[in-house]
Amino acid sequence: MANAIKTEKILFVGIAAGDGLSLDKIFLDCNWQLHGAGNCQEALKFLDQHHVPVVLAEPELPDGSWRELLNGMERLAKPPNLIVSSRLADDRLWAEVLNRGGYDVLVTPFETEEVLRVTGAARHHWGYRNAQRAAGELRAGQPKIPDGHGDRAGAPRVS
Repeated sequence: MANAIKTEKILFVGIAAGDGLSLDKIFLDCNWQLHGAGNCQEALKFLDQHHVPVVLAEPELPDGSWRELLNGMERLAKPPNLIVSSRLADDRLWAEVLNRGGYDVLVTPFETEEVLRVTGAARHHWGYRNAQRAAGELRAGQPKIPDGHGDRAGAPRVS
């Protein structure tokens, strides 16, 4: 029997059509499931229902910005790492993203190697952070939180 290939989800928020096509090509041969959302509200609704390790978002979104998206993601049981993409990326944006808890900034137009390096590192960091948190909870004698989403983590599942 062939081994099942594990896929990861990545969420693109407010990504322009041309950049989206570029990302489709970049991730064509990778084990990532690509999902899109047009704004913060759509993104947070998707994140409530799915474990997503990496979110890639434009700086300005129709209903807010990457800052509002990051704030909304903080309530999730396993918040994803946020990468901001911008044609106008500079040291100031990069410093603000990092200081507010984002993961990194990618400059557009996208370069394949850089996109794969940054998203791969963000995914690895997300897994490490969640494993460390779970280990800390077990060491402290706290019950492990069942795999849930958003603010419903730990709530009984409805069948």
